[in-house]
Amino acid sequence: MTYMSSKGFIQDFLTTADITINGTRPWDIQVHNEKLYDKVLAKGSLGLGEAYMDGWWDAIELDQFFVHLMSAKIPSRFMYNPVLVWTALKARITNLQLTRAFEVGEKHYDAGNDLYKAMLDRRMTYTCGYWKDANTLDEAQEAKLDLVCRKIGLKPGQNILDIGSGWGSFLNFAGEKYDARGIGVSVSKEQVAYANSVRVSDKVESRLMDYHDVQGTFDHVVSIGMFEHVGYKNYRSYMQKVYDVLSDDGYFLLHTIGSYVTTTHADPWIDKYIFPNGMLPSIAQIGTAIEKLFIMEDWHNFGPYYDLTLMQWFKNFDTHWPELRDKYDDRFYRMWKYYLLSCAGGFRCGQIELWQIVLSKHGTIGGYQSIR
Repeated sequence: MTYMSSKGFIQDFLTTADITINGTRPWDIQVHNEKLYDKVLAKGSLGLGEAYMDGWWDAIELDQFFVHLMSAKIPSRFMYNPVLVWTALKARITNLQLTRAFEVGEKHYDAGNDLYKAMLDRRMTYTCGYWKDANTLDEAQEAKLDLVCRKIGLKPGQNILDIGSGWGSFLNFAGEKYDARGIGVSVSKEQVAYANSVRVSDKVESRLMDYHDVQGTFDHVVSIGMFEHVGYKNYRSYMQKVYDVLSDDGYFLLHTIGSYVTTTHADPWIDKYIFPNGMLPSIAQIGTAIEKLFIMEDWHNFGPYYDLTLMQWFKNFDTHWPELRDKYDDRFYRMWKYYLLSCAGGFRCGQIELWQIVLSKHGTIGGYQSIR
């Protein structure tokens, strides 16, 4: 029986992805610590990410490294890694999205408004921009916010519920451009405080609240980049809550990152360091959750635009790093870079998608006219 070293084992995998250890191309991996190979074999994607944070390896173009890695479906070959097995088991035996609903707000969204101001557009919109006719991040985010308003047919004076309202960008845009009223709910105290401090009028308001506790009836409901935190065990109850608070002739627009495969857990590194208790839904899971509740009026995929958005976020973050480094250490810089560029690579190779889905209770007389 021939013994293969951990380095040889990893090199074989990387070769199938056209990645060379200590190669000369921008996506080739430069290894600074030979312990990397054992760590990746022991901990999979968690080990790879932690080793990057600790400076054990680099790639000149980290986003391109992940394009090659994910296009070759290398991560799926480590499906029996102990860390991944534990992550999957934990997701099945617990419901952390329900019992720890505010954890992601405290650990991620409350990281510091200075960080997000440096990284995001002027409206502080932390979701995919719509780059169809846009040249800048500000233009792409305004186009996305307007796209949402047009897709739900928003009219002056109508009342909107924004589930996962962030720093208030959508509500402020809808109030300013469409004279709408609205309530936003978020599990981040920093987001809510900021949103209320910059609101355009008293017609819009953000509340520190879990979506389960929302009461009332709204002309339309939107959820832009929050469904990724709901968890597969709660998809049906989430849709039921939206159904209960949506008017009979209103629209629900769901804007969410999506997975091309059905799963029940997140990547272990993302779960530990970026979005605790999160996971990406699949088309099948969403379909099951809305069955006999909603009619699907429109399903729009513009995942490639998230690549552009993430690359601009990283450019902004990197440019402003000298102003941030006194508060956030160098390990944080590597963590944040890894997060943004690995996700950009995932969207670029089509492994991750971005969907805007328009739903109604009873259908649209004459048919819904798709807006792009």
